[in-house]
Amino acid sequence: MKKIYLDNAATTPILPEVINTVCESMTQFYGNPSSSHEIGRKAKSLVETARKNIAKHLNAKANEIYFTAGGSEADNLILRNAVVNLGIKTIISSKIEHHAVLHTIENLEKEFQVLVKWVDIKDNSEIDYVHLEALLKSSKGKILVSLMYVNNEIGTILDLEKVSQLCFENDALFHSDSVQGVGHFAMNTQLLKVDFFVASAHKFHGPKGVGFAYIKNGIKLQPMLIGGEQERGGRAGTENVHSILGMEKALEMAYLNLKEDALYIQNLKNYFIEQLKENFDNITFNGCSDSENLSSYIILNVRFSKEYSMLLFNLDIKGICASGGSACQSGSNKGSHVLNEILNETESKKTSVRFSFSKFNTKNEIDLVIDAFKNLLN
Repeated sequence: MKKIYLDNAATTPILPEVINTVCESMTQFYGNPSSSHEIGRKAKSLVETARKNIAKHLNAKANEIYFTAGGSEADNLILRNAVVNLGIKTIISSKIEHHAVLHTIENLEKEFQVLVKWVDIKDNSEIDYVHLEALLKSSKGKILVSLMYVNNEIGTILDLEKVSQLCFENDALFHSDSVQGVGHFAMNTQLLKVDFFVASAHKFHGPKGVGFAYIKNGIKLQPMLIGGEQERGGRAGTENVHSILGMEKALEMAYLNLKEDALYIQNLKNYFIEQLKENFDNITFNGCSDSENLSSYIILNVRFSKEYSMLLFNLDIKGICASGGSACQSGSNKGSHVLNEILNETESKKTSVRFSFSKFNTKNEIDLVIDAFKNLLN
């Protein structure tokens, strides 16, 4: 049976070029970057070259990139540093953030009595920027705003320029979980006044278990993991050399044909929307996930007219891979915290499915999914 993979917001297939890079690294560049001999020095040189190349794609400086085990660790590293080392007393965030941010903020609130303020979400799932400005102006002491660039469940895009400008005007630090943005959208740290953001390689066809934190120059980082001086003292532990080099290659490939790939995937998403509307009544799209301007071209969150309790299971039986929300919540029976926040109780009980696309998907696959729905939605 042909598998149709439409869960790219959860993770992406690894590019052959990335696999080759990782394999070459594992066989030829196996040294410990902290070792002083030639083999160790070679590994160290490759890691630092990867850091420089990744920074170039973001118009950042190499010493602003800290390698981590992924986006969740990077979010934790930044948020905890903001409170413990930078004196943040107030965090402004939203209730539709990824749990890597939400749960970390909740823990910081309990542990350090940080004041947490939640910005309002509009009916279409956008941040209420007027309310954000009001929260910033009414807050005292050191403030951190933490808002994700692209929502991982419904694809809503944050206006990074607007938020970074508001934070700059109100002397607040700005952190953005950009896991669904890096590798899919151009990011220029010299134009944005963002202080922190994070990325994860497996969201842009790289290996799992590796990512990075961008931390603006001049902000001192203290490690969460103690035991070594790696990452300029920011993270103890031997560097994951082969995965770092794989991430470098994946990001290079992502930005090599970014415009062409984005246009192809957007057209595929538009085609899926058209086919859903044409073939089924009472289908709606959660948030603004059907918008070309307000939502990522990768993600489409579809709400059906009633509850189909076995829909994802039946899609899986037919070889179609999709998601009911974040993959991190796959074992939860509480439903999507994002959809629960933006939908009323009646609508949130209806079945919603997140489809997320990549350049490897085709219109023929979309047609097969539509045919599957014709059999299942009756």
